[in-house]
Parts: sequence; C-alpha cells; structure tokens
Amino acid sequence: MFIAASSRCFSDLRFEDACRQIIDLEFDRIEIWMNESSKHLKPSEVAHEPDAFRLRLREYGRLTPVAFTLEHDVSPEIMRGVCVAAKILKVTQINIPAGELGTPFNAEIDRLKEFVRIGNEHGVRIGIHTKTGHLTEDPHTAVELCQSVRGLGIALDPSYYVCGPHRNQTFDQVFPHVLHMMLRDSTPTEVQVQVGLGEVDYGKLMSCLEREKYARALSVDFYPDKFGSASRIQEMRKLRLLLESML
Repeated sequence: MFIAASSRCFSDLRFEDACRQIIDLEFDRIEIWMNESSKHLKPSEVAHEPDAFRLRLREYGRLTPVAFTLEHDVSPEIMRGVCVAAKILKVTQINIPAGELGTPFNAEIDRLKEFVRIGNEHGVRIGIHTKTGHLTEDPHTAVELCQSVRGLGIALDPSYYVCGPHRNQTFDQVFPHVLHMMLRDSTPTEVQVQVGLGEVDYGKLMSCLEREKYARALSVDFYPDKFGSASRIQEMRKLRLLLESML
C-alpha cells in the first residue's frame, strides 16, 4: 500500500496550484479529481487533449498520478478520451460515480458494462465510488453491482458508511472488490471532521485491506469547503503521518 493525495483537497484552486500544494506537503503521488462544473479540472479537457494534459502534468515530475476520479457521470466518448489520457500517463485506475438512487438496476448494469469495456480496451480498471445518494450507499448493492459486471471494482470511501443511512451496518463484504481507497475522518453526523475526532477505524480498515492483499493507493481526500486553508493543510499532514505510521 502507498499514500497519495487527491487533488480534490485543493479543488478550489487551479489544478496546477493544487499540484504545488500537494508537493509542498511532501506527497509524491496524486489522485487526479475531475468535475465538469469545476474550474479545477474538467474531464472534457483531459479527454479532448490527452497529450496536452500529459505535458501539463509533466511539469510536476515529483508527482506520480495513481488514479483518476470523476465526480459526475460522463458520456462514453468522454470516458474513452479519459482512458486514453490514463494510458498515456500509465494510470491504471479510474473511479466513477454509481447511478443515483432510483436508477433502474438493469440500466445501471448496462452503463457500467460499457464503461468497463472501454476501460479494458485501454488497460484501465474501473471502480465505482461509495457515496450517499447513489446506489453504492448500501454496501450490499455495491457488491451486487460488482458481481453483475465482470471486472468492476469499488473505490471505497468509508466516510459514507460511517455517516450514511447504512451507518449501523458492517461493510466488510466490500473489501474483496476494493480497487482504491479515499480517506478522511468522519462521525455519524459529519462526513468530514478533524483527524482523530471521528469514528473511522483506520486500524480495522488496514487489517481488512491486508487480508485481501491490497497493494494500491490510500488517498487522503478532503472536501476543501469544510476546512479553512490553514487547517486543511494541517489535517492533510496529520492524516499522512497517521497512515505512514500504520504501514
């Protein structure tokens, strides 16, 4: 396992400025977060000019990209372009949202099969991130989706199983399917709190991942609007040091 930082932590900044902040915090790996409605980084930009994006990222030679994470659904055309960019950068993991609650299960299966097929064409794994308001808010449904779509995995954000509507359930069943981890501290009522004040059991998470021989990213992933600038930097450093002490 290795530690990375999500560019979402500084998604209120330009992508280049986020990279500089992450380097200053002594991270050497980055999860690249994209949102079409954000000025930070749009998946359409990456998809339409993958070589140009490679050159943008090349400036930050100390940062190795380990995953792309898309905040919202995209068209198959955009997904194909993002996969091309991933292949160029030797990124093997793309995380996408599952359908929102109320999405017909069969329609979601068809959508995910198409994205996994596109990913396979470029040697990229596809994971659905766990989040309240989406089909993956229930860990059982998240597993069912993976079982129904061969090659699909889970980008586990345990915060939403700590504070979501299924917070009193175990989610041990998702670990055999986990391809990526997004980490912050949370309580049953707050998705993000200061590190050490929440109820995310990092020790148990590590044990479950080790049991499955997980050897991928542990990504520090904060929402920037829930911390001030100074406290955000402090909390990112605290979580990095905590994770390093457990590896």
